[in-house]
Amino acid sequence: MRGAAGGSAIPVRGSGGLKQPLPPLAESDWRTGVATAERLTRPPSGAKDGKDAQGGQDGKSARPQRAGTRLYAIDGIRILAALLVALHHFAGTRRVNQPGNAIWDRPVSDIMPTVFRVATYGWIGVEIFFVISGFVICMSCWGRTPRQFFVSRVIRLYPAYWFAVLFTTGMLVAVPGVWERLRLREVLLNLTMLQSGSGVQNVDGVYWTLWSELRFYLLFMLVVATGLTYRKVVVFCCVWGAAAMLAPASDFHLLELVANPEGAWYFIAGLALYLMHRFGQDLLLWGILAMAWLMGQMELGYRIDHVEYVSGWRGSVLIFTVFLLVMVGIALGMTDRIQWRWLVTAGTMTYPLYLMHYAVGTALINRLRDTMDARLLVVNMIVGFLVLSYLVHRFVEKPVAGWLKKGLDSSFARLRDPRNTA
Repeated sequence: MRGAAGGSAIPVRGSGGLKQPLPPLAESDWRTGVATAERLTRPPSGAKDGKDAQGGQDGKSARPQRAGTRLYAIDGIRILAALLVALHHFAGTRRVNQPGNAIWDRPVSDIMPTVFRVATYGWIGVEIFFVISGFVICMSCWGRTPRQFFVSRVIRLYPAYWFAVLFTTGMLVAVPGVWERLRLREVLLNLTMLQSGSGVQNVDGVYWTLWSELRFYLLFMLVVATGLTYRKVVVFCCVWGAAAMLAPASDFHLLELVANPEGAWYFIAGLALYLMHRFGQDLLLWGILAMAWLMGQMELGYRIDHVEYVSGWRGSVLIFTVFLLVMVGIALGMTDRIQWRWLVTAGTMTYPLYLMHYAVGTALINRLRDTMDARLLVVNMIVGFLVLSYLVHRFVEKPVAGWLKKGLDSSFARLRDPRNTA
């Protein structure tokens, strides 16, 4: 996707480095048409998940946990991260701060300087999404088969995404002037979510994160297929982390593609945090988390210097550090008293909000910027997309996910039917 002034919406760095900027994903699932499959809950007290849960060959016993305690705080962090990303795209990017830009027509720092200073750091919401994704994917996959994992990802990711691709394409036709529309063949390929692997641009620039997520899922499925244990997840973190460190120096494109050095350590941080949540803290997990912080702060600095240009390293690292400390608190049960049910609803809106806000929102700002105060326009834009996101969740995600799950379960049942082997 290219802007009216030209230039790719996704900055690129050369061989061995950042391929795209690091703004998720919410990780709720829809096995029964509602947000229940990935409940962000602790397993029932005394539940046994293979040898490691019993303190067998892994030598790591699952600590006693309260049944049905949902991690509401993670829902709250999700929606906050999504709002930060939206604010950043509307009022904090380098693009919107250029004279004569296609969105605001003049530097947003001249229009609303205080909002701009805050919004410049909103891109960190993506790193937050990646960490949460590692945490929740590990939680939701524990004790599940690869088939269940595959079905859960398909019904979670695609319904809202399909709607977002069609919605964004239609709106860019109706509201031209900021973004160039892709050719029909490219839009159709976007429906697969595999366009980045085919060298085709995204309908909306924010979709680049889905490519990073998909590669994480593919790698982690290898561990799921063997049965998740404390030891296996720790080994996975160490091996993937080593590959991510070596990939940029290898000048081996396939290794870089698989290792995903730009995002790997954020996902690894989430995996380590979930192991803390499930089994309790230990020095090894703290070591993995510390390494993830060290590698993450370096990647933050690179993104600031080569992609964002608008925020500072110290402020970005401070925000990221505070977030990780909050996640440690969540993992260790310090936020269990937070049980506000409205956070569940807010969490369900995160993914549609992220998918739909950027291209359409900036195109609408271009048309409406002279009709009201800029700060009010940004607020109205975010509120409008929140409402739309809830409607998409309620009337698109839930029914389509239910239909998809039923169809996929039926298909896999046919594959397992011995009568169909001949």
